[in-house]
Amino acid sequence: MKALRIDVWSDIACPWCYVGKRRLEAALRDFPHRDRVQVIWRAFELDASAPRVRDGSQSYAERLATKYGTSPERAGTMIARMVAVAKADGLDFHFEKIRSGNTFDAHRVLHLAKERGVQGAVKERLLRAYMTEGEPIGDPATLGRLAGEAGLDAGEVDAMLAGDRFKDRVRADEAEAAEGGISGVPFFVLGGRYAVSGAQPVHVFATALERTWAELEPEAAGSEEGAVCGPDGCA
Repeated sequence: MKALRIDVWSDIACPWCYVGKRRLEAALRDFPHRDRVQVIWRAFELDASAPRVRDGSQSYAERLATKYGTSPERAGTMIARMVAVAKADGLDFHFEKIRSGNTFDAHRVLHLAKERGVQGAVKERLLRAYMTEGEPIGDPATLGRLAGEAGLDAGEVDAMLAGDRFKDRVRADEAEAAEGGISGVPFFVLGGRYAVSGAQPVHVFATALERTWAELEPEAAGSEEGAVCGPDGCA
């Protein structure tokens, strides 16, 4: 029986990744074979050098202005545009609350969630916590609590984060992205053959789903083989 695997490279600290997730989900709602689609969330760090939790001395708008070499007013306009785009897709972004930090441990949690069959729920919880609620996504205790709310055992998460488990899998995801020329996220690979780069409109995902499904051979199903965010920022 055919089954379609979709691998998605994304980061928690990526507004376009959340928008892209919503748009893929919207396309899947109308896809007649959605019950045979598996979405796998792969690791990509936009800023691997970030501290676990930033000191908060700069607002998101100020950091954005510094990154792009623009004025705080221009950065505010960019943020307002992103908020409006997110709202159109049913998302409530609050950049004034964001507490940015390193996302490596969050990706480790997502690998544990994949093993436990709750990766989609945990991914959603972490994105909402970061983009809407202002949770410090790089803080291990916060990760344990949030993952527990999404279906994982908080104690297991805490124990995992205290050690090295899944570090190699996160690095493997990132190495595969580099080898495949993926430099910005979100990046979607359908059935190991078709790629969709960025938070494209829903109809683009719908077309990609239909095309991939039509060409997918049963034995090939599940193969691993708009706007984006990259290490230098989102565009």
